Amino acid sequence: MDRRELLKMIAVITGGAVIGGEFFLSGCKTGAKTDAGFSATTISLLDEIGETIIPATNTPGAKAAKIGEFMKVMVTDCYTQAQQDVFMKGITSIEEVCKKTNSKSFLDCTAAQRKELLVSLEKEAKIFNEKQQAIDKPIREELNKQDKGYDFVSSPRHYYTMMKQLTLLGFFTSKTGMTETLRHVQVPGRFDGNMPYVKGEKAWAE
Repeated sequence: MDRRELLKMIAVITGGAVIGGEFFLSGCKTGAKTDAGFSATTISLLDEIGETIIPATNTPGAKAAKIGEFMKVMVTDCYTQAQQDVFMKGITSIEEVCKKTNSKSFLDCTAAQRKELLVSLEKEAKIFNEKQQAIDKPIREELNKQDKGYDFVSSPRHYYTMMKQLTLLGFFTSKTGMTETLRHVQVPGRFDGNMPYVKGEKAWAE
């Protein structure tokens, strides 16, 4: 799958441009902290959050793609300092909300409890991001009038939006996601405009 097309798809799903996407495509670094504060425990937590978003079924889930490690690399290399701060505080927030709601940490929750928590965060993130976009709009428009649109930096989005975007991006660009979930076609492949359609045929692995 083309990376630019994947970024567009994730933007549609999550309701906003993929944070750090431009650096992901170019391979450049933001110049923020080289160590955002990740630990083995943090990565395990992110693995489980990712697995709740993309659970294993008859194909592997996000944890099999080592999504926690992927998030660490992306946040460290592709997020601005402000975005890093929001993401890392978000990890603490998830644990606080989980303990308040379920009286235990996310790692100790059942699959149903984890899903219910993330569904509530999805709703919270939607409202939060809409407010941020409203704040950003006049700033972006003013810079565009001055032909300085390239200077615009959006306000950090909700931490759950960041986690969901990174889960989707990391999984579908991983070997696991591309060969065991999506149907693998060796590059360069070929276009066949006359290929017969088989009813029920999937675009992903069986």
